Amino acid sequence: MYKFIRPDAFVSQVATIHRSDRWSVYRRLQELNIPCWCPEDGTLWVEIDSWIHAILLRSTIQQFINTRSESIAWLERCWSTELDVISHRSMVVSR
Repeated sequence: MYKFIRPDAFVSQVATIHRSDRWSVYRRLQELNIPCWCPEDGTLWVEIDSWIHAILLRSTIQQFINTRSESIAWLERCWSTELDVISHRSMVVSR
């Protein structure tokens, strides 16, 4: 059985991804130094001990469950948000 790194961490089973993608997600989480493990039953468990790990977990899973059009829409929202923030900052500075 897996030995938890931090006893106060949140541990969750990742069930939203297809079984064939679990090893890819597992490897990516390992690259990101996020504690995770796959028992013999084929499930994927992740130990989340910080907010950044939660964001990285979500981002990694989204790469596998989103359709291409959903990923494009998300990127477009990110780009427009960044432009809005930059425009707002320049308006505030010019006053």
